[in-house]
This record gives sequence, C-alpha cells and structure tokens, in this order.
Amino acid sequence: MRFAVSLGAIFPPQTMADLAALAESSGWDGIFLEDYVVYQGQVGVPTFDPWVVLSAMAVATSRIRLGTLVTPVSRRRPWKLAHEAMTLDHLSAGRLVLGVGAGDAREPGFAAVGEPADQRTLAARLDEGLEIVARLWTGEPVSYEGQHYRVTDLTLAPVPVQKPRIPLWVGGDWLVNGVRRRLVRWDGCCVYKGTPGSDNDQTVTAADVREMVALVERERGTAAGYDICVGGVAQSSETEEKRDRIRSLAEAGATWWGDWVAPAELAQMREAIGRGPLRID
Repeated sequence: MRFAVSLGAIFPPQTMADLAALAESSGWDGIFLEDYVVYQGQVGVPTFDPWVVLSAMAVATSRIRLGTLVTPVSRRRPWKLAHEAMTLDHLSAGRLVLGVGAGDAREPGFAAVGEPADQRTLAARLDEGLEIVARLWTGEPVSYEGQHYRVTDLTLAPVPVQKPRIPLWVGGDWLVNGVRRRLVRWDGCCVYKGTPGSDNDQTVTAADVREMVALVERERGTAAGYDICVGGVAQSSETEEKRDRIRSLAEAGATWWGDWVAPAELAQMREAIGRGPLRID
C-alpha cells in the first residue's frame, strides 16, 4: 500500500511547491491536486491552475508521485492535454499520474463558459479524449474521427518518459455502469461511491475493492499492475480504527490510500501534511 495526500491548488505555485517538498520529506508516496477552475464551485476561493502548480512541484521534489485527482478531460482539448502531460512527465522524470473524469457540470468551469453540461455528453467526450491522448503518447501518427473530436495525421514528439504510457486513473461513481466499463480499459481507478455530499454519499469498502479486482481480472485476465486508489476523506487523527480500515482495503487489493486535506490556513495544511501518512506496517 502506498500513501498519497490530495488537496486543492489554493496557494500560489511556489507555496504549493513547498508543500510538495514537505510531503516528500514527511514520507508520503504521492501528492495529487484537484483540477478546478473554481474550487468545488465555491466562488471566491483562490484556485490556481494545477498544471502550472504541478510543474513547480516537480522541480521542488525528486521522489514523490505527482498528478491530478481528477482532471475533467471533457473540458480539455485532448491533444493539448496529451502535450502538457508528456511535458510534465519529462520535467518530473517519469513521476506523473493522470487522474481523469468526466467532470461536474455544476462547476462554473462548464456551464458559465458555454461548455456542454449534460453528463452523457461529458462522458462521451471523456472516452473520446482518453483514446486520443493514449494514442498520441505512442509517438505514432494519429487519425481519429468521433462525435466530438477529429484528428488528422497528428504525431506527438517526444513520447512520455513512462512506458507504456503515463498511468491513467479513472475517477467517478463506482455505482455507475459507464465508470465500471471505463476503469477496466485504463491503468487504475480512484473512484468514489454514490454522490459526494448527498444522502447517497457512501464509503468505498473492502468488499467494493474486491469487486473491482474481480472485474479487472475478468475483463483483462489479470489485475497485476493495476492501481486502485481509495480514501479521499478528510485527514483524521491517527487511530487504530482508521489503520484497521486501511489494512482491510489493502488486503482486498487496494494499492493506494489517499488522505484529503481540506482547504485551510497555510499553517494548518502544513501541519496536516507534515504528520505524514498513517502506515499499516
């Protein structure tokens, strides 16, 4: 089991880079950023571009995994996303993880600027975008014609450092069939369960993880090398109850645990990150 801390890009890049260096020195295996134009739709909350911030974090660290949980591919041009991610993979010497999702249409980064806001369209754009991104990372000429995107004989050079590609982790609601279909296609998942913040908001359990592993094995023949990241809840004090939960998830097949650090004053966030992960061994 590896351990990551996730947070919003709510401070300027240099400050975020300092937090990444603190995470690395405090024993975390990964630090991941949420990807919003307006942080969780909360107007007025400082929100810096996570891709610029990740570049600063890459320069300030040498070991820790970096990435987004998750980038809404549906509001990005896939070829631009592929190019930016490839560049960041080189800058970080192959430490990038790209978490991907359809996006929340309620966030102002969609409806307020005229982007499609129905979930079916966002999901279709995600699937087409991922296909284009993955094919561009091969370095071979790509031609593609879908409902939402068209590419004609485009070649991306150089290819990413990581082989066969930068890991793509699929986010979304585990209870949705489309998310289940999508996650077996790519390299990992960082799903939640139910609708966050609603009465249907549920906790991912060890039984859910076992079902994920079984699904991947059934569809791909093996779950070897497949990452399952669970957690995403606010960081709590070190308790045996939490350690037992992490241990049960690891035994079920989860490979990453993620602690979410809610937006707060810088000193509070430094304290939370500086405590390091609650390891189970």
